[in-house]
Order: sequence, then C-alpha cells, then structure tokens
Amino acid sequence: MVLSALLNFFYPPPASLVVKVMAVIGFASLTNAGWMETKGKHMQYSKLRNVGDGDGSKGKITEKAKVPSKLGMIVLYTPAFLAGVSSFFLFPVTDLRFNLLRSAVTVHFFKRVLEVLFVHKFSGSMDLEAMITISLSYLASASTMIYSQELVQGLPEPAIDLKYIGVPLFLVGIGGNFYHHFLLSKLRTEGEKQYKIPQGGFFSLVICPHYFFEILGFFGICCISQTMYSFAFTIGTTFYLMGRSYATREWYKSKFEEFPKDVKALIPYIF
Repeated sequence: MVLSALLNFFYPPPASLVVKVMAVIGFASLTNAGWMETKGKHMQYSKLRNVGDGDGSKGKITEKAKVPSKLGMIVLYTPAFLAGVSSFFLFPVTDLRFNLLRSAVTVHFFKRVLEVLFVHKFSGSMDLEAMITISLSYLASASTMIYSQELVQGLPEPAIDLKYIGVPLFLVGIGGNFYHHFLLSKLRTEGEKQYKIPQGGFFSLVICPHYFFEILGFFGICCISQTMYSFAFTIGTTFYLMGRSYATREWYKSKFEEFPKDVKALIPYIF
C-alpha cells in the first residue's frame, strides 16, 4: 500500500543496482553525518572545522593535511558542476523534466562556485581529507541524480506531476540561500577573522536560514525529478543539515553570551 501510494508521486525504482545502492549509501551516510554533528563530530570545514577534531583518547588535536579554505571550497563544488554541464553533451535528446532536472543541478553547483569566487570571505583552512570526501560525495550525488533521470526516460509519468511545483520551489530555495550567504559575507570586512552573530533576513528567527533555503531548493529538485534517488538524497540532506544547524547554534551559544535564546537552529519557532 505504501509503495502504491509513493508511485503516485515517483517513478518506479530503476532496475539499476548501482542507483539503488547509491541511494541507500547516500541516505545512510548523510543521515549518520547529521547525527554525528549533534554529537560533536563535525565535518572539518567552516567555523566548526576545529571543533571536536581530536583523537578522542588523549584529548589532543590531530594534525591533518590542510588546504586554504577558498581552494577547498572550489574543489568541493567544481566536479559536480562539470558533471551537470557534461550531461548536456552525454544525453543530448531528453524530455522537459530531464532538462529541468539537469539544469537545476548544474545551476545549483555553478552558484556555489560563483559564491566561493565572489561572495564568501575566507580566513582559515580546510582538512584535505574533508575536501576530498565532500567533493567526491557531491560529484557522485549529482552524477547519480542525473543518471537516474536518464533511466526513467520513456516510462509513464507519475500520476501526480510535481515538476511545475518543483521549479518555483527550487528558485525560491536558491534565491534565499544566496541572499543569506550574501548577508553572511557582509559580517566581516576583508581580512577580518572575528566571527559575529548574523543579522538581517531570517537570521532573526534561525541561525542557519541558508540551510533552510538549501533544503527547500533540494525539495524543488526532488519535485522536478520525481525519482526515488532524488527523494532519498533530499531526505538525507535534510537530516544532515538539521544536525549541522544544531551544531552551529550550539557553537554560537558557546561563543556569544548575548546570543538570542529565541533564535532557533533551522525551522522558525520549532527547531
């Protein structure tokens, strides 16, 4: 009964074992990463890069190979962006849904690259291991999402068509994400390293509105795609960003005594 209900909204699961395995691995790894964020085991980038980065037994900081943050962020997003661009050459003849899906994936990562180059301000480093892990994860996710869409070409459309809901959801998500990234970039002048409590926009309600809108954007992509892989990836990403936003709020609370108690982590008034 559950599967029958889901098939009203999604294409049937593909015959490809690779896509099925990638969906399970992606969902499980993202969900686990989100859970670990709440437990203080953080992916080593951004303001949480040195938090909880110890060997656990002796309380010492483990030295790891690092790269400049700006370089690391470019490497994070560029391969996934190129995968999106490549899909237009690898699969030249497709339907409207496929074109919308690969366009959304490509635009998402292209926006990220542009933000790294022209919006964000960087003052530290990133673990080489984290850079490689996250970059490969983004590349695999973008490639699998596009490939899973190719596999459903020619199949009957889902009974409930969500792609025209997905497009505005994606645009609102990507726009809101950019706006709050822009606000974050204005907190510090060039060369300044001190963190501040973000102001403006939805920052008065949650400490990570950029994550909220990123999730909204991925739900838009999921509605455009309507494949089981995109659904699994979106739910996994939601769990990860919930954990990351929780950890971010705890970080701000530990650094700023004046941090507003009514500002939530991700969802206004709730979480």
